[in-house]
Amino acid sequence: MKNKAITSRDVDFAKWYTDVVKAARLADYTSVKGCIAIEPNGYAIWEKMQEILDKKFKELGHVNCQMPLLIPEKLLRKEQELVEGFAPEVAWVTEGGSKKLDDKLCIRPTSETLFCDYYATHVKSHRDLPMLYNQWCNVLRWEHETRPFLRSREFLWQEGHTIHATEEEAEKETDQMMGVYHWFHNEILAIPSIRGKKTEKEKFAGAEYTLTNEALMYNGVALQAGTSHYFGQKFARAYGVTFTNKDNKEEYVYQTSWGTTTRMIGALIMVHSDDYGLVLPPRIAPRQVVIVPIGDSDKVMHLADEYKNKLLDNNIIAYVDDSKKSPGFKFAEAEVNGIPVRIEIGERDLENDVVTFARRDTREKITQSVTIDIVKYTRDLLETIQKDMYERAKTRRDNLTFEAHNMNDMEKILNRQPGFIHAMWCGDEECEEKIKEIKGCKSRCILEDEEAIDDVCVCCGKSAKHHGVWGIQY
Repeated sequence: MKNKAITSRDVDFAKWYTDVVKAARLADYTSVKGCIAIEPNGYAIWEKMQEILDKKFKELGHVNCQMPLLIPEKLLRKEQELVEGFAPEVAWVTEGGSKKLDDKLCIRPTSETLFCDYYATHVKSHRDLPMLYNQWCNVLRWEHETRPFLRSREFLWQEGHTIHATEEEAEKETDQMMGVYHWFHNEILAIPSIRGKKTEKEKFAGAEYTLTNEALMYNGVALQAGTSHYFGQKFARAYGVTFTNKDNKEEYVYQTSWGTTTRMIGALIMVHSDDYGLVLPPRIAPRQVVIVPIGDSDKVMHLADEYKNKLLDNNIIAYVDDSKKSPGFKFAEAEVNGIPVRIEIGERDLENDVVTFARRDTREKITQSVTIDIVKYTRDLLETIQKDMYERAKTRRDNLTFEAHNMNDMEKILNRQPGFIHAMWCGDEECEEKIKEIKGCKSRCILEDEEAIDDVCVCCGKSAKHHGVWGIQY
């Protein structure tokens, strides 16, 4: 039976999304306008994301650090392009205690300026390079329209900031970290994504260029899912970050930054979940298996504990729900919380030497012998679920991917069903703005290695320079 607390996804997608967030106890609204409370279920997913990404970052040589929350206005204004890009979203602290501050402080919307200030006093020689830093922190951006996880004024993220001796090293880092995000979304979150470059208009403020990882939600709306920025020497010149090279000459460092946020939790919901609640890919699920005893006989409880211990001993995250709730309530709770596999052990089933496995992704029930190799069977089932979830998401993404050869095509597609639209572009910002007039459709990225689908711009009909992917975004 459908969860009554959740609006149907196909009736009202926005309401459905909020209902799933609340029903699965992922987050809730607070008295602080535009800011959410991330509840334990939601935070557990974020912790799992941190664990996997942090391990990958460290394998690539990065180390974690922590910079201040507050940035002096004078420091922020050293790189004017960054200031102009973030000005509408910056929150300012103008008083400390009961006194007005001589120099107001901004609450970090991003930390490039703080890292530059730090690097300027800590880099002397090429022997100090590269510096590969990352921080896990919160930032504040004064968003006007907010939605849990997708856009909130305060959110959690990681931001990597690295400096290098050469342009080649920095560009390699920029591409490498985009590869990490692409891997994470496809292999861990089971979300098919595309890699590309942002247009000049859409790139990060102050960057030479921005690489992006773009995903498509169930309803055909696009979501930016991780970005990696190459700054060249722009910030280094503004903040005086120099080093002595191998020839004993002073030069500016080359810099990158890259980040992804709790927005990934929103992507998980919008790509995989259904009218019954949250659906989580096994590789990111904080709890992979719930064992539900039906009845409390010694035989039932003994088998439940035996299964749990065997699974835990083999790195499969399992628990026994031995609460005093009814079996039906336990089933529904596991379902709404997105536990990938449920194992039901009942007294009548044991009389027949069987137990029941339930897949969360398909809601299919499978009967198996109690003597089954519980570890192998469960591990194989989790891998099957992971693969099937990815394939279903990819099929839907592909079915919502279109080609447009002129503005009439663009309008027809967007009026019928949003999705990824492949269309050629001349590179002129005027055409980019003209396309945006159609339901707010924006450039998602430029595909640099894809074949052209046409030789003229979708908007003006002049010679095309770029193969672009377009869409409506969150």
